[in-house]
Amino acid sequence: MNRRYFLSSALVFGALAKFSQLSGVSVGLGQARNINNGAGGHSSNPGHSAKSKGIKKVVKTNEEWKQVLTPEQYAVTREKGTEAPFSSPLNEIHEQGIFECVACSLPLFSSRAKFDSGTGWPSFYQPIAKENVREETDSSLSETRTEVLCARCDSHLGHVFNDGPRPTGLRYCMNGLALKFVKSHQG
Repeated sequence: MNRRYFLSSALVFGALAKFSQLSGVSVGLGQARNINNGAGGHSSNPGHSAKSKGIKKVVKTNEEWKQVLTPEQYAVTREKGTEAPFSSPLNEIHEQGIFECVACSLPLFSSRAKFDSGTGWPSFYQPIAKENVREETDSSLSETRTEVLCARCDSHLGHVFNDGPRPTGLRYCMNGLALKFVKSHQG
């Protein structure tokens, strides 16, 4: 690798990292982050979240998760990575149905709550049921964000922001790799 290529690559990566900080997006597919529980956060200890009361937890080893998830899904859901913007085919789904957790099939979001946020990730203004997701304070970047996790299996789904549409004003900005779409069979 020559020096010019190395320097130009470093500049491009640095610019992407800076852009991601400004837009609330995380860079580094497959990189684990530390989650700090602040006010309003929930324990990351499985089975101890007040919001997931009544939901039977799914607990698997890393090897078991690797057997049921693709490497890309594993990097996002288990290692808290982020897929590239505008890369998810779920952005283009406009049919009626349910978006479930890719790891454990817990229903998370209805297509009725989906909207085009222009960010490049599937976005929703509310979950199907608040108890199906849990939130933790994420201080992994220079700004504090609210991470959204599956209440059943603790898969990283994305983040929630306060710049969404009515009626909630929330934008659940989710990784498409963390979700699967199940089309409604109602006629």
